[in-house]
Amino acid sequence: MEKILDNMKKYRRKLHEIPELGYMEKKTQAYLLEEIKKMGYEPKIICETGIYVYLDGGSEETYGFRTDIDGLPILEETGATYSSKHKGFMHACGHDGHMATLLGFMDYLKDKKLKKNILLIFQPAEEGPGGAKNIVKSGILEKYNVKGIFGLHLFPKLEEGIIGCKAGGFMAKAAEINIVIKGKSGHGGQPHLGIDSIQVAGKMLEGFNLITSKFVAPFDPTIIAIGKIDGGTIRNIIPEMTRMEGTIRASSTETFNFITSKIRDIARGMELSYGVEIEIELAEGYPPVINDKKYYSVLEDVVRGDEKLKFEEIDPEMLAEDFGFYQEITRGLFFFVGTKNEKLGYVESLHNSKFNFDEKVLENGLRVYTGICKKLGIFE
Repeated sequence: MEKILDNMKKYRRKLHEIPELGYMEKKTQAYLLEEIKKMGYEPKIICETGIYVYLDGGSEETYGFRTDIDGLPILEETGATYSSKHKGFMHACGHDGHMATLLGFMDYLKDKKLKKNILLIFQPAEEGPGGAKNIVKSGILEKYNVKGIFGLHLFPKLEEGIIGCKAGGFMAKAAEINIVIKGKSGHGGQPHLGIDSIQVAGKMLEGFNLITSKFVAPFDPTIIAIGKIDGGTIRNIIPEMTRMEGTIRASSTETFNFITSKIRDIARGMELSYGVEIEIELAEGYPPVINDKKYYSVLEDVVRGDEKLKFEEIDPEMLAEDFGFYQEITRGLFFFVGTKNEKLGYVESLHNSKFNFDEKVLENGLRVYTGICKKLGIFE
């Protein structure tokens, strides 16, 4: 096991040096292929820059384990000796650690006699546009009769040694929303001759706050966040057009659909009340991550039975993850591996230019994966 852990550290640092954006992970793919072949496996290409490995255990049941492989357009500021060699790009979301964990898991599996099949997926483009969707579209889960799929994410809100998860709704369904309000321009000294699109934008924001505070149950997390408003030209002209850009997050598809219908209701009300025209552009992102209750119990048993780990049931996160696409096809479980270490200064959030972690936490993800396999009888 010690050799595997040393290798995982090596994998992580090499991958950290070569971050690439979604569907551009050519160097990453080449490195992964090289290391996988060294282990004696026969990797196959999927979705251009992705990889999968199928291990036949002579069973009708297959269990999947997935990692994401892409980086982010962020200039690294960790000061690490293994910092990104691709200026302006960084593994600021821990995908280097996720890949290292799955490689370590594969290294561990080399000496195991399987009783059930395993599908290992190195998935591109999690950060965008959502590579999981194309992996699912490829039909690979149906081809290998995947009965369950597992994934993890390094998480700096949790202390090292903690495995965090929740049954049911765990991460949000997300969408981008753009709203264009068309009024009528006019002189600021003659407001009655124009239709002020900025004023209507303000009224809409009030309505959005009412949706989340009064129309959705308090224990059903929802967010309508408008992060950008652009309207008007100069101080004494009634603005003809105002554009709002934001994001919507909901813990379930049902709640998401309710929220978007209420937004459209508000828009229609504004059009009737103030004589504006409103266009709404909604780009649906990732589905919610809904954790299977049986696999959640398996995870809890595994972690509580491991003296090196601590289990924590945590509140749902309003972050989005394309792992939800897999869960639309088969049962699945996604969990967090704590990386927070104040003594070493590993406290920065995900997507931060200074995000970093101690590689010893990678063992925790590996211990969970191997424990899940033993609990499900994939190997002894």
